[in-house]
Amino acid sequence: MKLEIIYQDEFCLLANKPNNVLVHHARHSRNKIEEDSLLQLLEAQLGAKYYPIHRLDRKTSGIILLATKTEYVSKFQALFTNNEIQKIYYGIVRGFAPEERIIDSPVKGRDADVYKEAETHLKLLETVVLDIPVKPYDTSRYSLVELKPKTGRMHQLRIHMNKISTPLINDPKYGDKNHNLMFEAEFGCINMFLHAGTLEFTHPFTQEELKLNASFSEDWKSIFERFKWKNPHK
Repeated sequence: MKLEIIYQDEFCLLANKPNNVLVHHARHSRNKIEEDSLLQLLEAQLGAKYYPIHRLDRKTSGIILLATKTEYVSKFQALFTNNEIQKIYYGIVRGFAPEERIIDSPVKGRDADVYKEAETHLKLLETVVLDIPVKPYDTSRYSLVELKPKTGRMHQLRIHMNKISTPLINDPKYGDKNHNLMFEAEFGCINMFLHAGTLEFTHPFTQEELKLNASFSEDWKSIFERFKWKNPHK
């Protein structure tokens, strides 16, 4: 699997993580032999080690920032800690999403008993009505949304989309099973439609203003074409 390298210099690398790839294996992971992590794929492709600054869910695709040396990690992490980096995600959701909405709703952290503040800014980009029945309706409706998380909680965007009754398509945990099955049967799409599309920040070492985009996979492109939706990166 050859990964798209979006940007690289002596301090960092930004790559486009495919769906269903772990950023790195847990220390005692049983999957180590069966599947390569993003870090392993990058090392095989580029012949160097990289150090993740933030995380993306296994199921989520898109842009991820890594440092070239451990001593550079803290400066890049400070961008996230100090809200000095803008993250833009795209999602395809069930139903008609609101035109704009701030979802300010706590989500459970890694410790399942503790809720933490979480905020997501949603903007509606496209909608479609299909003459394909999905129980209990004779038609089906979908939206393309832009999502800007202001906090970085685990599964935040997936939980927030479910919270406002527009779950992400092909989300196995928080999604709508009937719509997920329809996308597989009608369109051959089984990957979750959540993509980290853009990172915008000032490079902490070079002071360069960067706005970097991760291209959409073939699943996304086929849906844009079928639904006559504009690709947000064009």
